[in-house]
Amino acid sequence: MKKLTVVVYALLLVALIVAPFVGAYPVFVMKLMCFALFASAFNLLLGFTGLLSFGHAAFLGGSAYVAGYTMKAWGFTPEVGLLLGTLTGAALGWIVGVLAIRRQGIYFAMITLALAQMLYFVALQAKFTGGEDGLQGVPRGKLFGLLDLSDDRVMYYVTLVVVVGAFALIVRTIHSPFGQVLKGIKENEPRATSLGYDTHRFKLLAFVLSAALTGLAGSLKTLVLGFATLSDVHWTASGQVILMTLVGGLGTLSGPMVGASIVVLLENKIGELGHALAQLTSIEWFNTLGESVTMVTGLIFVVCVLAFRRGVMGEIIALLGRRKRPRPAA
Repeated sequence: MKKLTVVVYALLLVALIVAPFVGAYPVFVMKLMCFALFASAFNLLLGFTGLLSFGHAAFLGGSAYVAGYTMKAWGFTPEVGLLLGTLTGAALGWIVGVLAIRRQGIYFAMITLALAQMLYFVALQAKFTGGEDGLQGVPRGKLFGLLDLSDDRVMYYVTLVVVVGAFALIVRTIHSPFGQVLKGIKENEPRATSLGYDTHRFKLLAFVLSAALTGLAGSLKTLVLGFATLSDVHWTASGQVILMTLVGGLGTLSGPMVGASIVVLLENKIGELGHALAQLTSIEWFNTLGESVTMVTGLIFVVCVLAFRRGVMGEIIALLGRRKRPRPAA
């Protein structure tokens, strides 16, 4: 299984490296990678620590606004903007975590949602965010004064390096002693407490790390697209990342990436798919699928919950595990 996992990740990395040369639209793939990082950061909190946050949009959108504003208004370089965005996510994560981490279950989720909505209304009213118009015209600039990010291909490979590095950090965290403690807290928090671990401190650290990586995803998304909008900080973004994680496979490393790919592809390509189905079946209703993205994603979520309770990658990993398991002797 480990060898197969390494091979799959290597093939995925090669596919991403050659994607711009085989006709893939770089900006779309970069957007997909940003959401994959967002979902992976959220999965670190929910899938490996057992904390369901309804407020992760606050870290995505808040960091996006800070990074975008500092690069546009203050002329900061891209690397400084990304760093400030990441630090903003970590700071917001610490504030929210300190207030919510001692609660459990639905109370924890509702506190994170309430605080995230407070930040949404701040973004709606503040002048520097642009209100309903959003923060527009964020320049890409030059990375370290050398790499011109206005070239989509250069921006693509910088994004790929950042996302791969962040994912490697998540993998290292999960397989470290710290990650093993997080798994223990998820499985049985009272037992972890009885072993002498300060579970509140570990959960707070996991929350801050997840928020920081989410802030990196939001900052990178703003740099790629050149704008930050209220949709980045709205509660629907928090629901979207939950959907990505559950569809892909909760508690798996590859699941959030697969889930993010499915959701983003549906949101951007469902109209084209509907037109193709309409031409194939002569049913005009399929032409309206592009206007019903929420309905389609909701239907997919229901199907996954009923048929793939472990998520897409969770079911595949379980299937491979059953095939590798030795049969009992007759």
